[in-house]
Amino acid sequence: MQSPPLSDIQLSRYFPGAVGKIIDLHATYYHDNWGFNGTFETQVGRELSEFISEYKENRDGFWVATVGGRFAGSIAIDGRGSTNQGVRLRWLIVAPKFQGLGIGGVLLSKALGFCKDAGYKRIYLWTFKGLEAARVLYERAGFRLCEEHVVDQWGASITEQMFEIYLEV
Repeated sequence: MQSPPLSDIQLSRYFPGAVGKIIDLHATYYHDNWGFNGTFETQVGRELSEFISEYKENRDGFWVATVGGRFAGSIAIDGRGSTNQGVRLRWLIVAPKFQGLGIGGVLLSKALGFCKDAGYKRIYLWTFKGLEAARVLYERAGFRLCEEHVVDQWGASITEQMFEIYLEV
C-alpha cells in the first residue's frame, strides 16, 4: 500500500464503535500472529472498557487513527497510576493493512507530546519479544528495555518486556 500523506491520517479522541474496533483488532491480530486465545481478548476488552469508563481528559490520552475514514489504529496514555509509577502507554496497534505507513509513529508522537504537555516524567509500557517493528518505534523515541521475563499466558509462552522513558519537563 502506498503511504498516505500525513494529512490523510486523522487522529480523533473517540468515535462510536472505536472501543469495539480496538478490541477486535487486538484479538484477531494477536490470535492470527501469536496464537493468543480468548483470555487475551477478554483482558483487552475489560481493561480498555475500564479505562474509557474512568477516562479523565487532563490525566489520560486516547487517540484513534483513521485513513480515508477507515479505522487504522490506536494508542492510549493511562494516567491512573501517575502519582507513583508514571503513566502507562497502552493499546498501540496499527491494522495490518496500514502497517509500514508511519501511523504508529504518528500515534506515538501524539502520545509523547501529550505526556510532555501534562508534565509526566516517566512513561512505561508492557509488550513482548518478537514485536520488532514496535520495538524500533519505542527505541527510536527514547524508550529503553528495563525488564524482561518469560510468562505463560493467553495460551502461549512469551517473553514479556517492559520499556520506559523519562521525559525532561
